[in-house]
Amino acid sequence: MSENNSAARWYVAHTYSGYENKVKMDLEKTIENRHLQDLIFEVNVPMQPVIEMKNGAEKKTDKKMFPGYVLVKMIMNQETWYVVRNTRGVTGFVGPGSEPIPLSEEEVLKLSGKESEVVVDFEIGEAVTVISGAWNGSAGIISEINDQKKTVTLSLEIFGRETPVELSYGEIQKLR
Repeated sequence: MSENNSAARWYVAHTYSGYENKVKMDLEKTIENRHLQDLIFEVNVPMQPVIEMKNGAEKKTDKKMFPGYVLVKMIMNQETWYVVRNTRGVTGFVGPGSEPIPLSEEEVLKLSGKESEVVVDFEIGEAVTVISGAWNGSAGIISEINDQKKTVTLSLEIFGRETPVELSYGEIQKLR
């Protein structure tokens, strides 16, 4: 690692949507071919782990945090600006006019603290079956979904009365 790395800042390049990984690969190849490792240090497509709940089963995937953007850690000068700006798929830098603005330290720290996001395929009013816990085997209708707590409130019939019960996403699945 070069001592110049401390002068490097993170910049955001705008790309055609869906071309983020291609831009990353092409830019890394150009850096290697032109021996720019001491000026452009890292190219990153920020990803976020996502947990999808489908029929009570968890499926882990990665999702682009910022579709259409690539982060580049580099020392900004005419050569590095030119190389990034003229990479196929790059439409420009984020900043006023053609003036790239580096990310603040605070913004970089926020990007590195990735949290998992849970995506569920349940809807309010949908009939589901409880697949674990005290209410295993019961069927109910979803009356509320709480993404913060990752729970649903079901209306279950208990002792002949409709009773709201809060369950986690993993405890239910859609009725087939």
